Amino acid sequence: MIEDSHDDVLAQFRAVVSDLATAANAAGRAAETVHLVAVSKTHPAERIRPLLEAGHLLFGENRVQEAQQKWPALREAFPALELHLIGPLQTNKVRDAVALFDVIETVDRPKLARALKAEMDRTGRHLRCLIQVNTGAEPQKAGILPEEADAFIRDCRDELGLRIEGLMCIPPVDEDPVRHFACLSDLADRHGLPVRSMGMSGDYRQAVAAGATHVRVGTAIFGKRPPIGTQGA
Repeated sequence: MIEDSHDDVLAQFRAVVSDLATAANAAGRAAETVHLVAVSKTHPAERIRPLLEAGHLLFGENRVQEAQQKWPALREAFPALELHLIGPLQTNKVRDAVALFDVIETVDRPKLARALKAEMDRTGRHLRCLIQVNTGAEPQKAGILPEEADAFIRDCRDELGLRIEGLMCIPPVDEDPVRHFACLSDLADRHGLPVRSMGMSGDYRQAVAAGATHVRVGTAIFGKRPPIGTQGA
């Protein structure tokens, strides 16, 4: 995979789109039922722009502060784009996140859910949300534990009135992701949630087979991430 030219981003993107369509067809699904979230974290705006110019409008970022630096100008040029926050969200960044993003994929604890609700009520900007589930119960990873997820989903929807549309997970890197995808899908089914954000560059094919509606792909599209602080180099 060549990573030197911005032109190669578009070629790599098209290869992933084709691969996703093949995986969807193999699973007996229509290609359009799988949405590609292009994860552009640490990559500069000039590396993202070729995808926007080609008509791709769905992107994911991990950090609020980084997204603030590059996405307002891109949104001004491409107002129809949809930006997902796919990294952990601290409550002191909620105001900035609600102002910038269209979807929060990482609602994972009551304090954050309440802070999001308060800010959305204050601004009238009621974003779509996903609940992140820590399917592997990894202590270093964000996400509500599976055994606490049923009550948390009900509280977010019924008590707080958040627009919970689905679930998200990041399986442990050293385990077969399929059982984690199945866990997330079963949980989503129990609550009638249509969106399942699961699968990344290394396992999106398995995620599609397991029912993913959104896959988050970064490296396979943009190449190796540049070190933090060199994005503008």
